[in-house]
Order: sequence, then C-alpha cells, then structure tokens
Amino acid sequence: MLGSIVNFAAIIVGGTLGLLFKKGLSEKLSRTVMAGLALSVLLVGILSAIKAGNVLYVIIAIVVGAIIGELADFEALLTRFSLFVEAKAGKSDSGLSRGFITASLLFCVGSMAILGSLDAGLMGNYDVLFAKSVLDGIFSLIFASTLGAGVLLSAFPVLLYQGSITLLAVFVKDLLPLSVVADMTGVGGLLLIGLGLNMLDLTKIKVANFLPALFIPMFIPFIVSLFTP
Repeated sequence: MLGSIVNFAAIIVGGTLGLLFKKGLSEKLSRTVMAGLALSVLLVGILSAIKAGNVLYVIIAIVVGAIIGELADFEALLTRFSLFVEAKAGKSDSGLSRGFITASLLFCVGSMAILGSLDAGLMGNYDVLFAKSVLDGIFSLIFASTLGAGVLLSAFPVLLYQGSITLLAVFVKDLLPLSVVADMTGVGGLLLIGLGLNMLDLTKIKVANFLPALFIPMFIPFIVSLFTP
C-alpha cells in the first residue's frame, strides 16, 4: 500500500500547490518536464524488463496478449468510457465535479496504475508507482490551477483503486511461482517502455491493448506441462 499512499499524497500536494499558484506552468516548461519524466518511465521499464526469467515466455505473453487486447480493443473502450464520463461532467454546473472526474480518469484509467499496483503487490517493488506519483503530482498541480479543488478529491479513488489491486496481487502472489512473477514483471517493463516512447511522441503504441499480456505468464507453465512428459 506504500506506493498508493505516496501517490495519494503526491496528488494532494500537487493539487494544493496548483490552487495556491492559480497559474498554469508555461507550455515550454511543461514539455521539458514531461520529457524528463518520460525518460524516467523508460528507465523504470528497462529495469523491470530485465527481471524477466524466461524471455521466450515474455515474448509469447506479449504476442498473445496483443492479439487478445486488439480483438477486444481495450484502448478504444477506455477512450469511449473517458469521453462518456467527461461529456456527462461537462453538462454539470459544478466545477468541483469537472475537476474531480477529469483528474480521476487521468490518474486511474491508465496502464501505469495497473502495472505499478501489480508490481507493488507481487514483487514489493514501488518504482513504477513512485514514478507515477511524480507524474500525477505535476498533472494535479497543472489541473488544480485551472480546474479547481475537485482535482484534490481524485486522490481518494486513486488510493482505493490502486490499493485494491495491490492487495489482490499480494494474495495472488502466494499462489504463483517466483518465475511466473518475474515474467509478469518483465512484461510490465516492456509495456512501460512503450508508454515512455509514447510520452516522447516517438511512437503511438496502444499500450492498453497489451494489458492482457500481463496475465499470460500465469498460464504458460501449465500449458507447457501438458505437452511435456
């Protein structure tokens, strides 16, 4: 839960600073900071990817997960959900509601929230959530200066959402071999690399469509055992 608590605190602190300044960061400064954060995400992704125990299993997981994700088109589903909620919020007269919903979607509907929470629960590694905390803190500062105090309220669903995934992962961890956990971490690292490249505008990878790949390593050893004596 430590990573989720830090993320919660980062949003509160960033949002509070945004309310105090009541002035957004310059576009030039925002771009530079985001580029630095993107490089940091790439570093975390690389460090996670090299923890993979079986590279072949990771490749299989990525390919199979991509097929499943593309057929279901999770990226489009998340986009439509975000647009739907934002459209509903736009009809509200409450600025508080607008800030709360917009920030909650940004902080919760994303691969880093899932990847980081799983990594924290399975491996006790908070690097991804700490990196996300820095990102969310900066975003909350910018959004709070324009959207108001509702942004601070988004810290609560983030804590509940990520904390629940982390606790679930802690429970599942006891049922999984360490080799499977390592492969899941490796897959997550590759997805973070894709996310970092997207943040740098070098690629347009639909990272959300690869999320099923995170869970494929759980089934590969069982399938392999069916075809080995």
